[in-house]
This record gives sequence, structure tokens and C-alpha cells, in this order.
Amino acid sequence: MRQRAGNHTGVRQAVEDDIPELVRLRAMLFENLGGDFFSPASGGDDWLDTLAVVLKEQLAADAVRILVVDGESSLAACGIGTIEQRLPGPHLCNGRIGQVIGVITDPGHRRLGHSRSVMRGLLDWFRESDVARVDLYASAEGEPLYRELGFTDHPDPSLYWRP
Repeated sequence: MRQRAGNHTGVRQAVEDDIPELVRLRAMLFENLGGDFFSPASGGDDWLDTLAVVLKEQLAADAVRILVVDGESSLAACGIGTIEQRLPGPHLCNGRIGQVIGVITDPGHRRLGHSRSVMRGLLDWFRESDVARVDLYASAEGEPLYRELGFTDHPDPSLYWRP
């Protein structure tokens, strides 16, 4: 059964039958972001099979919400949110951090409000889940929407390490 996500028009929680389309949209997301980090020359396509397996596992996870919008014959858009329990601190009272992981709309369905609807659905879920902060990485195209929804520059320095 396909469940609607809140009262956001056309947005529903993903189901197992959506996995091939979720993989397609996630691959499109990385193609759009480009660069050596998101689309390394030596990356190959092996990650797509692993992605399908992980998505199937995550569909049932309480700390993950995958929202989609249906198109005519494929998914028009999707967005993924996760919640991580970190240690509480003065800047993060309950230690619960939300992360928006890749909102993407198929090019044939852009400028119809799908990303906005998906984001509102995710933000409602984060509120209901009592997160203290929601983080995301914005593309240049997505940044105006995120700022309109209340996202601001992150106060923490961001670094990463790969073993």
C-alpha cells in the first residue's frame, strides 16, 4: 500500500517497487553534481547494485524516510532524510541530527514544486521526530529553495577524511 506523506500533494513514502527508480534518480543526482568527489573518474557503476540493496534495507528503517512523487511512468522526484543520534551538548540539546540526503527531480518534471513538496514532507518528519538540527549539502540550483525553507550557513567547520 502506498502511503501519503503528510498532506503534501503527490508526496508519498517510497516502497520496494520504487527501488529501480530511486537508483536511477540517485545516479542522476551524482551526474548533476559532477566533480571528482561526487563523480570520480574511477568510480564505475558497481555502487548502483549496492545502492539498491541498501535502499531496500532502509525502506523499513525508523531513522530513514524516503519520499517520492510519481510521474506518469516513472518517479518524478525523490528525497531521503536520515536521523542520527549523537551525544547531546549545549548546542545540540538532545543530540538528534537530521540529514537531507539528495533531493532530486527528473528534468522532465522540474519547476512544478516537487522538490519543495518533498522537502516540506521531510521537514515535517524531522519536526515530529524531535531533531535538534537538520543538515544538508546544497547544489547551486537547490540552494535558493533551501534558504527559502529556512536553511542558513552551517556554523561548524566541515572537513572529511577517507581511509
